Amino acid sequence: MKRAVVIGVLGAVLLLAGSVVISVPGPLGSWLNAQTGAPIGQPEPVLQLSDRFETVAARVLPAVVSVEAVKPPKVGPNGQSKPVEESGSGVIVKLDGRPGHFVLTNNHVIAQARPDQITLSLPDGRIYHPTLVRADPESDIAVLTVDAPTLPTAPLGNSDQAKVGRWVLAVGSPFGLSQTVTHGIISARDRGQVSLGGQIRIKEFLQTDAAINPGSSGGPLVDMHGDVIGINTAIASHNGNNSGVAFAIPINLVKRIAGQLVTTGVVQRGYLGMLLAQTFDGNDALKLGMDRLRGALVEKIYADSPAAAAGLQVRDVILQVESVPIKNDTHLINLVSNLPPGHRVRLQVWRDRTVVSLDAIVGDWSKAQVQGQ
Repeated sequence: MKRAVVIGVLGAVLLLAGSVVISVPGPLGSWLNAQTGAPIGQPEPVLQLSDRFETVAARVLPAVVSVEAVKPPKVGPNGQSKPVEESGSGVIVKLDGRPGHFVLTNNHVIAQARPDQITLSLPDGRIYHPTLVRADPESDIAVLTVDAPTLPTAPLGNSDQAKVGRWVLAVGSPFGLSQTVTHGIISARDRGQVSLGGQIRIKEFLQTDAAINPGSSGGPLVDMHGDVIGINTAIASHNGNNSGVAFAIPINLVKRIAGQLVTTGVVQRGYLGMLLAQTFDGNDALKLGMDRLRGALVEKIYADSPAAAAGLQVRDVILQVESVPIKNDTHLINLVSNLPPGHRVRLQVWRDRTVVSLDAIVGDWSKAQVQGQ
């Protein structure tokens, strides 16, 4: 069964012109060159966008693999059970300071499958089982160790530099069609207000209109330098097919989590111990006496938690952690999760139409008994 994580949303279609060859002189040509990473400063630069796409694809494709996983059986309506077959994509990389080769993919592609039940197919025909599987369900990231002397790898970029409007290519195996390349732009950043269900809790996606379909999960999103800036994860669709709204995990988040998984086998996260409102709109902010929508609204405080010890209350709006203004609930969750347990933080809180300062000691999420943030 070939699928990707699918998000049900209101229908929307983003249109993008196909590959073209453009000859542009003067300042506009310089701007276009900057968009694609081409050299600037030439008096009459010639930009061949299709050539740029071809160069980037040729650089990345050898490192993109098809991933097949056989998972534990599920019991059907008739009482019979059979193994679940899952397919997706992955990309071979090197991780800083760590020997060996690793395949980055999504946890939902390989979850519950043993290493001998996961097959990695390379473009040159080689086939491997990973020797070790490490995964983080909360971010939907998986790292597979591959024991092979020489493998092609894709370079990892800097997703913080992936601005809205930048050209990108998405590579994967949609519908089992390996080595498929699509193009588009970064449509938005820091998309956390999407419901993926299950265990996925850490969300700060890059949004793109590059065509991504079932089977593309785990494949790379690359920029015009040929660097991986994201791992394709989810699509927004009514029917499960591409509708021009897709989401990728930023590679900086992937590198941070993958590094911990490879080093210790687990991801250390901080927590405060509270439930945040998933919907907090302008009308709610006005009722609380706020002049603009910002922050995260507290719905519940768990007993014996760092939040309770800090004096946080229901209906508080957390505006700031240290010097970082809070955008929304997912921003706060991601920020606190990245803090080390035992770290003291100063919180700016909106309470009773005024700003209150509180100090909190970040707890250890792995040891927490509450299921909240």
